[in-house]
Amino acid sequence: MTTETTPVDTQPTAVAPTPVMEVRGLKKYFPVANGTLHAVDDVNLSVAKGETVGVVGESGCGKSTLGRTMIRLLKPTEGEILLNGDDIADAGGRKLREARNHMQIVFQDPYSSLNPRQRVASTVVEPLRRSGEYSGKQAKEEAARLMSLVGIDDRLRQAYPHELDGGRRQRVGIARALALNPEFVVCDEPVSALDVSIQAQVLNLLVDLREQTGVSYLFVTHDLSVVRHISDRICVMYLGQVVELSPAKELFERTLHPYTRALLSAIPSVDITNPPTRIPLKGEITSPVDPKPGCRFAQRCPFATEACAQPQVLREVSPGHKVACCRLEEIS
Repeated sequence: MTTETTPVDTQPTAVAPTPVMEVRGLKKYFPVANGTLHAVDDVNLSVAKGETVGVVGESGCGKSTLGRTMIRLLKPTEGEILLNGDDIADAGGRKLREARNHMQIVFQDPYSSLNPRQRVASTVVEPLRRSGEYSGKQAKEEAARLMSLVGIDDRLRQAYPHELDGGRRQRVGIARALALNPEFVVCDEPVSALDVSIQAQVLNLLVDLREQTGVSYLFVTHDLSVVRHISDRICVMYLGQVVELSPAKELFERTLHPYTRALLSAIPSVDITNPPTRIPLKGEITSPVDPKPGCRFAQRCPFATEACAQPQVLREVSPGHKVACCRLEEIS
């Protein structure tokens, strides 16, 4: 008598790679005179290796605070910040210093973010020396390589910031941010203070550097044309919360949240024969100071009902596309 055996599947189970950066339930509150300002409220977001996640929303929505909290320039009120799977939300001392070698930031203002008394070359050399991993000669050689990488001419390397235009200053800031070969970089509106032609140069530089080094970006901006050009995924924020998260192409082709629709309708168009229909927003903006539970966009939303007073859950409606709206089925 023979016994049949079920063949055992010996194929290894595919394991999703650990994101370079991930936040879970991230909150950042600030005490103010009349209560607590909820700048970032229960955000869940991950950034994979070599990925660019754009963060958009109107001024005051918490974009920059999110980025600065993720790299621990600000200490979170609550939540987890996972750098390669290691929680650094409460890290301090040596652990935090080591973590900062792997994450950096490019600031919005390319002038105030540079030391006016420090020459360009010294600005790029400084983080290399402070890391303790380079000798004086090695730090200078690596700084020269970085400055060549970002397109800073030899003749400008002994210049002071005030002697450079905005585009070149921002290139210095990018070189400094990349000095320690970080895995994750927050780009906090890095081109908003630059002329349009210079914006294109800096954006192309960031894309080239990502392809060459595999660095991951969190790209904070209010310019939707910029975020469409550079991002793999786009996160839309409103008053401290994520209302829509989607692959970049799908967000523009299948916009779901009412706030995102209004935001995209404001993009200028050169199509005079078929101009886009603007969606004006009316009503008062909800105060971010001790906001009530429920949708914070409800007071300006034309589709709001009593159900919107309940907490909204960011749910997946298609692969990779998440929306926080309880009335999504009715308005789609």
